[in-house]
Amino acid sequence: MSRSLLYLLFALACHPAFGQDTPRMTSDVKATSTEVRSEAATTRDALRRASVVANVPFRNVGPTIMSGRVADLDVRPDDPTHFFVAYASGGLWKTENNGVSFEPLFDRESVMTIGDVAIDWERDIIWVGTGEKNSSRSSYAGDGLYRSTDGGVTWQHRGLAATQHTGRIVLHPDNPDVVWVAAVGRLYGPSAERGIFKTTDGGVSWRKVLYVDDNTGGIDLVADPGNPDVLYAAMWHRERRSWNFVESGAGSGIFKSSDGGESWARMTVEGSGFPTGEGVGRIGLDIWPGNSSVIVAIVDNQFRQPPDEDEEEEGLTRDALRGMSADQFEALADSLVETYLRDNGFPEKYDVETVREMVRDGRIEPIALVEFLEDADTQLYDTDVIGAEVYRSDDAGRTWRRTHDELIDGLYNTYGYYFGEIRVAPDTPDRLYILGVPILRSSTEAPPGPASTRPTCTATTRPSG
Repeated sequence: MSRSLLYLLFALACHPAFGQDTPRMTSDVKATSTEVRSEAATTRDALRRASVVANVPFRNVGPTIMSGRVADLDVRPDDPTHFFVAYASGGLWKTENNGVSFEPLFDRESVMTIGDVAIDWERDIIWVGTGEKNSSRSSYAGDGLYRSTDGGVTWQHRGLAATQHTGRIVLHPDNPDVVWVAAVGRLYGPSAERGIFKTTDGGVSWRKVLYVDDNTGGIDLVADPGNPDVLYAAMWHRERRSWNFVESGAGSGIFKSSDGGESWARMTVEGSGFPTGEGVGRIGLDIWPGNSSVIVAIVDNQFRQPPDEDEEEEGLTRDALRGMSADQFEALADSLVETYLRDNGFPEKYDVETVREMVRDGRIEPIALVEFLEDADTQLYDTDVIGAEVYRSDDAGRTWRRTHDELIDGLYNTYGYYFGEIRVAPDTPDRLYILGVPILRSSTEAPPGPASTRPTCTATTRPSG
């Protein structure tokens, strides 16, 4: 039995007509409101205080591996052994001994999911943006911004609860009351509560200063190190459903503000050198501190790869079968069909004559020979999207050029929505780090062997398993 047929039978079994106890989903079902979620957190705290075991200490006995994805790091500039780690679904942790031990700082707030953390090291002010910035089905919503003015001992909620997912927080270096936030917005369904927000009173109030549309949110945000009024925002169009994910769109692009976020201009337009249109996915940004006109960006390019004229598939291919009629299939040589069935591991009972008979009788179309082989994992890995690309601008975002000739294969596959992070070394704009699986470093430092001035990519970290 094919996997597609199994899925169909499962769907029928779960349908209300076949399972009378299954509740019907209707258009009246609404997402839980911010107010209800806030009330639930208040009720939970009250129950905890009134519990008969409220003063009994508990000790975690497992599992030993927890917290899940790391969402962000913030490292003290003058002491790299002191840093904070924000987890996508495990709160905020602090170490002052280079990671030998960690202290949890965000255990008693209404949510544990974090998208970004930003720290004013001089004033000991911590900002946490809740709601994981990635867009997996398990990327749970947050309830806005939190601020601590005592190093994480106590926290105050600072608004933007309806944005649900935080892309990036940028602090003004001289004025602690001025903060900009890139808000990705609700994961499941459109919402106007997304874009770039600004506060000038420490989070008491916020203004939405950049908005594209109800499906496009702010995923990254950087400020000129020498002039915080110059900002660059990466906007990302994405539509998540339980059965599908649209991870790119024409709303995606890079915007620039020269007046502290009060007004914005789209920099990635036709002719700029940067991809535009429906295939533009998540974008990550960084600025080289040695020259703020140098900006680097990584983009999850969902446009299709150009055909490789040097590599032509021989024999009967999946692409040929997708649009083939029954008559065209009947005209194929037996040897072509037999080779296709054998090379793709079809069960022995599906020999050439059996398959031909199934097509002649109308029990299957030729495309069924493709669908039999493809499942969700196949669609993820056997793909021809361009994937990760790195672009550089040397004129403050007006024009862009791709930094590499060859495709960066094996970094994103189609999981670009998980990553979108790029960093440039402080001493040279030619040494870049991009995050995926694995982490890659690119520089003009010549690798062992013949001398070369071309940028090289090196895998610096590769997870096991």
